[in-house]
Formats: sequence, C-alpha cells, structure tokens
Amino acid sequence: MLYLTGFADEAAVGIEGQIKATRELGWSNIESRNVDGKNIHDLSDEDFDRVAGKLSDAGVKINCFGSAIANWGKKITDPMDSSLAETRRAIPRMQRLGTKLVRIMSFAVLPDRAPDDQMEEERFRRLRELQAMFTDAGITPVHENCMNYGGMGWTYTLRMLENVPGMKLVFDTGNPVFTADYAKPKPWPRQSAWEFYSHVKEHVVYVHIKDGTWVEATQKQIFTHAGEGNGDVRRILKDLLSRGYEGGISIEPHLAVVFHDANITSSEAVKFSNYVEYGRRVERMIAELKTELA
Repeated sequence: MLYLTGFADEAAVGIEGQIKATRELGWSNIESRNVDGKNIHDLSDEDFDRVAGKLSDAGVKINCFGSAIANWGKKITDPMDSSLAETRRAIPRMQRLGTKLVRIMSFAVLPDRAPDDQMEEERFRRLRELQAMFTDAGITPVHENCMNYGGMGWTYTLRMLENVPGMKLVFDTGNPVFTADYAKPKPWPRQSAWEFYSHVKEHVVYVHIKDGTWVEATQKQIFTHAGEGNGDVRRILKDLLSRGYEGGISIEPHLAVVFHDANITSSEAVKFSNYVEYGRRVERMIAELKTELA
C-alpha cells in the first residue's frame, strides 16, 4: 500500500521535532538520515537507544535508513572500509527497528576521469558485496540517482543493475534537474527526470520527491515545491499511480536546509513549517492525480 514519509531531519535536528513534524502531517514513517547532526548509523549506542525509545513511544517507524554508505562523499579510489563499517552498524539497528529499506549509492564520480573511465568494475564489485550483506540480513538496499556513478545518467544505472544482480532503485525526481547527463555528448546537458525515470522505472521500488530548476547562467540550482520545477514530479507520480505503485513516497524538500550544503540553513520554526507544508502539498497532488485517474 502506498505510504508517505520523508527526510524529517529537514524539519528538525532532534528526534522529538522530527516525530512532531511527522505526526503533524498524520504520517507514521520517517526516512531517517541525521539525528542531532549524525547519521543514524553513526549515533552512539546510547543515543540510538534513546531515539529508538522515542520512536516506539510515539508509534512512529523508520521505513528507510538514509545512509551515507557509498555516497558522494566516498571515493572509489579509497578503501571501502568506511562503507563496510557503516553497513555493519546499520544492519542490527535496522533489524531492531524493523526497517526494510536502506538508501545507498555507488561512490562519487571521479572528476578527473572521463565518463567511460570511472573504475566501473571496482564499483560493481563493492556494490555486490554491500548488496549481499544487506540481503543476507533480510534488508533491501535501494540505489539513489544522486551525485555518484549510477546518477551520471540512465545508461549508467542500467549498466550497474546488469552487474549487481537484484539491486533495486530509489528514484529521486529532483536530482536529474541539477545533474549533467553523461550519457549524452559534450557539452553535457542537464538530465531529464522523465527520460531517466522512463528507462529505469521497472526497477524502482521507492521514490524521493524533490524539485527545482537549474540556472545555466550561474550554474546553480534553485529548489522549489514539488510540481513547480523541472523534475516532472506530477508526470512521474501519475505514471506510478497508473501502474499501481504501492511503495513509499519520501519528501526531501531542500527548501529550508540542504543536507550537503551547510550554507543553506533556516530557523527551526521555518524548517518545521516548510517541511509540513511541503508534505501537505504532495498529499494534495497525489489526491488530485488519483481523481484524474479514477
């Protein structure tokens, strides 16, 4: 059954505020990334116990770990020790919380190498190892099309899927808007979210909702409410609903705070209200689309 969730660390730093924003929306799930400034797999055992207790008391679940495993901060030229350690810490915590999904990536793009010289085989080998660790524990890793190898374009994602059997995807609607399409000739244009989604949708089991526009003159991204940018959010959601999609829809507004850009911050009150408003707008969009499809 389709359900709504989100990166509640964009609503509040602490777990209490994240739970409050989730309950304000009438939701029962959080895609957990950071709590008190640390990824959920990096919290101390004591802090994790406290977070788990707060969630249990509130009746709120963690549907997905928004992990840092193999993400854009990890180089394929470095040992994978940190991602292995994060995986080993994440698994027992996910099992305790009953969390079945974990967001992973495919290591940062090497900026000094051509698109067809990105150490593919080593990436695939590492991803197969991570995939096995999670699946053996009854957990599904989902790869995000972010600032990593698999996010370079839909052809790269498909190549990855061919070489990492069983890998599933979380598709982020906003990331293509800001990402060069290395599947096309130079000068690389920005990606089309709809084109990317259309080629990989059979493998998508989870969705991140983000939207925005790319300003070519300044080479900067501007984040917007869902449906107001170039992320084809409405079109993608309509296609998902028409195909009977029953997974999670996770909001990642980036309006008041951007996880990977410390320069973009807002007061706690603004973050909270923006997150809740974003969630309500996505709810309305889904309701409208269901009516159109009825």
